[in-house]
Amino acid sequence: MAELPESPEALAAALESVTDLNFQLPDPSDEEIPEYEFQQQIENAWKVCDHFDLQTDIWRGRILRAVRDREKKGGEGRGTGFLKWLKEQEISKSQAYSLIELANSADALLEQGYLNPDTFDKFSKRAFVETAKSAPEVQQMVSQAASTGDRITRREVRQLSDEWTAMTSDLLPEEVKEKATSGSIPPRYLAPLAREMEKLPETHQTSMREEASINPDVDTVKQLTTDARNLSKYLDAAAQVQAISRNSIDVEMALEEALRLGFLSTASDMVKQAAALEQTAVKLYNTWRRLVSLTDRLYVDTGASTPHLRSMLSCLDRLAGQVVEVHLSEADDRTVRLQILGDRES
Repeated sequence: MAELPESPEALAAALESVTDLNFQLPDPSDEEIPEYEFQQQIENAWKVCDHFDLQTDIWRGRILRAVRDREKKGGEGRGTGFLKWLKEQEISKSQAYSLIELANSADALLEQGYLNPDTFDKFSKRAFVETAKSAPEVQQMVSQAASTGDRITRREVRQLSDEWTAMTSDLLPEEVKEKATSGSIPPRYLAPLAREMEKLPETHQTSMREEASINPDVDTVKQLTTDARNLSKYLDAAAQVQAISRNSIDVEMALEEALRLGFLSTASDMVKQAAALEQTAVKLYNTWRRLVSLTDRLYVDTGASTPHLRSMLSCLDRLAGQVVEVHLSEADDRTVRLQILGDRES
């Protein structure tokens, strides 16, 4: 495989030499071709397309990055020039940044010396990005596998990353690591536990580590992972709830009590719903203020010559007043009434 062009002139020359991909694919109706040979020819053609696609997208990402950075340095309108360029090339913003991420991954791996261009054709695009996000030790292992001719997919990279995390995380007790080494506990169960425990305060990390050392088995690891995830959600949500943060509530002790009684999941969901309700209340109030402003403006600026518009404004009084009334559904006679405390402002 040729090395990637390192200059605009070299890139232009490389593009000029590119011809259309033209494969002699096996005839699917030819029964004389053995199945293994048919699959081999198809797989070889597919790998060439993958290789071509990866090289192309890396360079597209580099081009997009250059256009974006140029806009940042001397452009006007907060990136509108970059967005205009994307529109002209019929590329979405999300697609553009995905390609830029791929180019950044390629350049980072090349700069760090973990990979060389001769191994690029061994990677899928998602494996490339996943490798760049991994620890340096994982990148070295992936590089070694690629240099020996192994095909690298995102699944293989994650597997190596999980194995590395399981063996090196200080949050996992030695008893659990020994089980992983012997194969009793697959690394794919330990990596999520380590990642979730990293989000927790040290006190909770210690208690979970102790429980894992007492019962180093798959079921315990799964349960601890679920508990750690719920604990993290609980703490994140509790910090967002004004009703809790404005009062002297010991969130940690409340959490300990819920955990001790086996209601961690319920407590976590409760706090999450409380945070959602407060956010909804704020959004409701802002929407109500906007509606009040619009109805008042129309009432003042229009007159008796607009009887139908006046009728509409009258119907909306039940939403724009200090008491907001809404039916739960067309088939339900029940009504929700919410009172907005304070003066009705325009």
